[in-house]
Amino acid sequence: MPLPYRWLTSLMMRYNGSSILIDCGEGTQIAMREKGWSAHDIDIICFTHYHADHISGLPGMLLNMGNSDRTEELLMIGPKGLGRVVSGLRVIAPELPFPIRCVEIEGPEQTFSFEGFRLKAFKVQHSVLCYGYTMEVDRAGRFDPERARAAGIPLKCWNPLQKGEMVEMDGQVYTPDLVMGPPRKGLKVTYCTDTRPTDSITENAAGSDLLILEGMYGDPQEQDKARQKKHMTMQEAAGIASAAGVPELWLTHFGPAMGRPDQYLEEIRRIFPKTVIPRDGRSTELNFTEE
Repeated sequence: MPLPYRWLTSLMMRYNGSSILIDCGEGTQIAMREKGWSAHDIDIICFTHYHADHISGLPGMLLNMGNSDRTEELLMIGPKGLGRVVSGLRVIAPELPFPIRCVEIEGPEQTFSFEGFRLKAFKVQHSVLCYGYTMEVDRAGRFDPERARAAGIPLKCWNPLQKGEMVEMDGQVYTPDLVMGPPRKGLKVTYCTDTRPTDSITENAAGSDLLILEGMYGDPQEQDKARQKKHMTMQEAAGIASAAGVPELWLTHFGPAMGRPDQYLEEIRRIFPKTVIPRDGRSTELNFTEE
């Protein structure tokens, strides 16, 4: 539940002009305004599951978008039942100046490809159907001008080949593999809340530059409650981060009774040293590594 000093859990990822929001509980748009971000610019909203604290802020968010003169299509991705849930919530937001397209996830995992990045949904274990998400940005290999010259490729073809485009000129067809080196390490973020630890989380988190997991319970004595409620403890989240070999873990989705999540930080860092207990609005910028 939202607290006077803490909003409900959601994540905004922004890449190359695209904005992707994961979950939209009560107060999400207020939290965004505090950050200085606009709802108008959201291109995709993903939902982990349909408990109220992850979706009840949607009607207000849609009305906010409508009032900002948005006309571009809004894509929503979520578990089975997304269309029905969104239709129900739109009883109070029936007329909007932009179309909404709902895509329901098929099977235990599914990948959605967009211009420059991919979103992958993977099933986890909660009391209702629930998914975690990864966002991946691929990075092409380096352009090799010596290979281009050796292959006799005209200079005006170089730029489109660097962009991954096939080029035809003077009856010759040139493909990017003729001039590009092997793919370089891209960027990856994995986000998962409301679940017991699963192999799917560890497997999908591998290779991530940032892992964000729920830390619903911090007191080890609440382990049985975590199992019963199908949630995760901070200790379990840290164990997943360690097994996945990620460079940094952010914990979120703290229980409402947890007034000071950072009281457990020293203990959790014994399991995974690079653990962060973020405050609302925390953000970071991920960049390609220099090679």
